[in-house]
Amino acid sequence: MYRYTDFDEAFVRTRVAQFRDQVARRIDGSLTEDEFRPLRLMNGLYLQLHAYMLRVAIPYGTLNPDQMRQLAMIADRWDKGYGHWTTRQNIQFNWPKLEDVPDMLEALADVGMHAIQTSGNTIRNVTADHFAGAAADEIADPRPVAELLRQWSTDHPEFQFLPRKFKIAITGSPNDRAVTRAHDIGLRMVRNDAGEAGFEVIVGGGLGRTPMEGKVIRDFLPRADLLPYVEAVLAAYNLMGRRDNKYKARIKITVFENGIDSFHDAVEANFAKIRPRFTGVDQEILTAIEAQFAPPVFADRPEAPFDAAYATDPVFRAWADTNLAAHKAPGHAIVTVSFKAPGATPGDATSDQMRALADLAETYGYGELRISHEQNVILPHVHKADLPAVHAALKSAGIATANVGLVSDIIACPGMDYCALATARSIPIAQEIALRFEELQVEHEVGPLKIKISGCINACGHHHVGHIGILGLDRAGVENYQITLGGDHTERFAIGEKTGPGFPAEGIVPAIERLVLAYLDLREHREESFIETFRRLGMAPFKAALYDSEDRADAA
Repeated sequence: MYRYTDFDEAFVRTRVAQFRDQVARRIDGSLTEDEFRPLRLMNGLYLQLHAYMLRVAIPYGTLNPDQMRQLAMIADRWDKGYGHWTTRQNIQFNWPKLEDVPDMLEALADVGMHAIQTSGNTIRNVTADHFAGAAADEIADPRPVAELLRQWSTDHPEFQFLPRKFKIAITGSPNDRAVTRAHDIGLRMVRNDAGEAGFEVIVGGGLGRTPMEGKVIRDFLPRADLLPYVEAVLAAYNLMGRRDNKYKARIKITVFENGIDSFHDAVEANFAKIRPRFTGVDQEILTAIEAQFAPPVFADRPEAPFDAAYATDPVFRAWADTNLAAHKAPGHAIVTVSFKAPGATPGDATSDQMRALADLAETYGYGELRISHEQNVILPHVHKADLPAVHAALKSAGIATANVGLVSDIIACPGMDYCALATARSIPIAQEIALRFEELQVEHEVGPLKIKISGCINACGHHHVGHIGILGLDRAGVENYQITLGGDHTERFAIGEKTGPGFPAEGIVPAIERLVLAYLDLREHREESFIETFRRLGMAPFKAALYDSEDRADAA
């Protein structure tokens, strides 16, 4: 994985020193809150409902054990002993004191981390497939390109004051685990007819109050052209994007209002001017970056311990069936560690759990960790022989829940428990749904099902692309929850359809239960998933189960 150069080190330390001075001036009153706001946002510091929140960048979701331990130390020393994994592959600390934030940033710099560009109208943390570098279906590891984009975009003078925030996602696999079609720029690695690897470039995707699927602007872009082409897209958006209305300022609106053909022409005109300026230096930098992402030397060992545990331990077998994914190296597996135990806050990790993961990565995982956009943690490289020991350690740490991809593996934003923008709670609803299905004992019978919850129309919980999406709103001072069905964040991208009237807080869990139990009756066979059944039958039978059942219950 990438290690800071002397330049990186000096750059980050300088930013910390600048912010330390800015914080001191805010505390002594030399800066008003209005003056301080843009300065703190440049350093990832938000003011939430109850306290400041520091959002720390985890570029393309990759961490090493020392970095994970440092996050644990920060949680203990300056927060309340935990952090929160986000849908942007970052971590948030929800309770720092303003005077402590410069020390937190200094501690991050000690391990090659920062909070730069995790907020503001700039290019945010570049996200990637959380199985990058390990997935069996991968064309190539996309993280070197993500790192190149990170270096290029950091403090880029032209793109620090864009019309609105800008998000880039990249995947190296045909199976899209990076939600590329819901990003301002989505990059999917593909091969052309000659077998060469390049990128499908997607622009204008996004969720929020106006969800839109991104549009393909280039079917195949050679790898060597990627950086100048991305710059051409940003340059076009920076000029064409609206600044008169922040709700219409994202690139998705720019593409929609101008049309993809017009936007494409502007990008291509920019590209023709920009491309000659890139004389190969970017490719030299990329080559140096790629050397740091060389895969580990994978061990060749017998898998007998895994086979024995799988045959004799039903708890281990259930975990292996749900939480493991195919690895490109023989004898290895990708482990997803669930932070969605029923009743827990989705995505919250205690400092002890962080340290446990760091130890596991160091002992069994070739020193690598990933944070997923689904608010879980990945051990990307584990030999199958070590999986029983890994599972035992996860059980001791309270993070061995066998539910990845199932009903209780819910994505949820912080909602009204923390966020100043939220209009409804998300965390309690996610907890209640998970606990209810634990009571019903049908989660494994139901199989793969993505439930995603947002506490406002900004859609930080990605509800639009959930198989079942839940949006919390304020209706005359009362929390009301709308349901959408049929969303999909993968290569079969779809934005969910609204079912009808929303439900009060006390009615949303029974409503989800009706939907899921209806699916069990409607599916043709056990292997037909919820989303497949919905695609086959459409909205009508699910809507009937949702609302007709409610009417009968009210009548009774």
